[in-house]
Amino acid sequence: MKVGVLALQGAFKLHAEALERLGVEALEVRSVEDFNSSEALIIPGGESTTMSFLLESSGIFESLQERSIAGMPILGTCAGMILLSSKIADGRSDQKPLNLIDIEVRRNGYGRQINSFESDLFIEGFESSFRGVFIRAPLVEDVSEKVEVIAELNGRPVMCRQDSTIVTSFHPELADDDRIHAEFLEMASNS
Repeated sequence: MKVGVLALQGAFKLHAEALERLGVEALEVRSVEDFNSSEALIIPGGESTTMSFLLESSGIFESLQERSIAGMPILGTCAGMILLSSKIADGRSDQKPLNLIDIEVRRNGYGRQINSFESDLFIEGFESSFRGVFIRAPLVEDVSEKVEVIAELNGRPVMCRQDSTIVTSFHPELADDDRIHAEFLEMASNS
């Protein structure tokens, strides 16, 4: 399986390294051609507004929506969660979400860079906790009934799934733990 990691902006290298540790070829996606060569996609953390504009200018935005609706597995972390959401509560008027998971998010909802933190998370299906790293993390403000909440922090969703899309408020690539990437790959191989 060839898994794309969106490499237009943001923290994509560590996701690629996690995939390679799990024995999967990682492809840095910078064009529609790269994207079309991928069987699944990871959208990393970064600056969501910039990533949104780059998705559109690169021509990937529409292809991403179409392939996701057709069942392409996607993992979005931090800014990836924001981009994949259906509504960005505090987004810019010219920022378009992909609308691929029915959640409303608030950018930097857990605070600015100085408010970054780590927390042990209990993720559905994991036998032990996962160390979540939250850096300018989005806050999930609303979740539709179509969305499965996989992990919470203080009663708020921090990991959700809808169909073949998984999103996290935190950065799983920064933990010394590849279980979320492994779960994503298992989902992708079964789709």
